[in-house]
Amino acid sequence: MALYTIGDLHLSIGRDKPMDVFGEVWKDHVEKLRRGFSKLNDEDLCVLCGDLSWAMGLEDAREDFLFIDSLPGRKIILKGNHDYWWSTAAKTKRFFAENGITTIEVLNNNSFPYGDAAICGTRGWFYEEESGDAHDEKILRREVGRLRTSLEAAGEREKLVFLHYPPIFLKYRCDEIVALLNEYRVRRCYYGHIHGKGCKMAFNGTAGGTRFTLVSADHLGFEPMEIELP
Repeated sequence: MALYTIGDLHLSIGRDKPMDVFGEVWKDHVEKLRRGFSKLNDEDLCVLCGDLSWAMGLEDAREDFLFIDSLPGRKIILKGNHDYWWSTAAKTKRFFAENGITTIEVLNNNSFPYGDAAICGTRGWFYEEESGDAHDEKILRREVGRLRTSLEAAGEREKLVFLHYPPIFLKYRCDEIVALLNEYRVRRCYYGHIHGKGCKMAFNGTAGGTRFTLVSADHLGFEPMEIELP
């Protein structure tokens, strides 16, 4: 069973939200994703790092999740900043069950074992406008708490962390999340959110003992990246 990851599918199947307005690379991106996932086997696992659907509610996201469910492999999903359809984990699981969606699980205040490792993660936080107000601080504390809960759930396993927001980007650094990754000796962290020209400026490197890797769909050519473990 191989492990893969990709973020930012930005699906809008059956709705008028063409992604090619964001650049030629996004033209026919649903078919590109279908081809990209074709290298997976049904027993493989792929972590999807947020921004899965433009839908505003679960019902509106049905076709997007049916598409994800139809792709090879099992999938673990986490929340992105554009996932307005996101509800509670319980409601999402119930929605999947009611619609015959069987290959998708939710990463939220939990972790999933993968061999000797564990898959951990949360959305994360990114001060895109540097407002620094009390609302931002509340969201940041919540996301740090969720990540800690996920890391604790992994026990003594090696912890692979998946986020939507980048903990480091240009001069920005989310010290609270970076410190937490260091505290739990996380060696690998994968994130999305960054697109287009920003991909060239994304941090793909090591900081504080953690290797950070951008996995947004357009950056990967809409093909999930395999994670090789020792």
